[in-house]
Amino acid sequence: MKIYGDSKSGNCLKVKWTADLLGRPTTWIETDIMVGESRTPEFLALNPAGQVPLAVLEDGRPLAQSNAIILHIAEGSALIPADAYDRAKMLEWMFWEQYSHEPYVAVARFQVKYLGKPVADLEPRLVERGKAALQRLEDGLAASPFLVGERLSLADIALVAYTRKAHEGGFDLAHYPHVEAWVARVEQALGIAEPVAA
Repeated sequence: MKIYGDSKSGNCLKVKWTADLLGRPTTWIETDIMVGESRTPEFLALNPAGQVPLAVLEDGRPLAQSNAIILHIAEGSALIPADAYDRAKMLEWMFWEQYSHEPYVAVARFQVKYLGKPVADLEPRLVERGKAALQRLEDGLAASPFLVGERLSLADIALVAYTRKAHEGGFDLAHYPHVEAWVARVEQALGIAEPVAA
């Protein structure tokens, strides 16, 4: 499987982490969105939406949308709960991530880290919605170590991608202790914890 992805993007990295965790062989093709590499005629022929990540399966079929790709990669693995209700709860979190979390937390991060906008200049609604998303996560993690009970699932991988970098958009995870502890647990499980600076 080929993965076209931008290493700056949490949506792309979640695909890499899922494949790596499950030992699925992939070829990563770095695709820099900042210079239009997802807008070339060749790329648009594979994904007319012009977005990364994009997976091209072994048989040549393309698959877009990060959460669809990780669902495909993880099919039949322990990252997808066997119980029907738990599986639906996992999907609930994954749909929510793309609609109510990523558009605020990730967008704030992009504007601050990559466009150089001061945190104080972010649109107040963006900040308010980002904080609301982090609070929703905090509440959801109050009673269990992972988003769907006691085990890591795709919901955790989908949501940790931008949550772990929320500080780069001006959000202080110290205000969300359950989230902070969960980020550390998921990073440990995925082997992506960053070394603590000396």
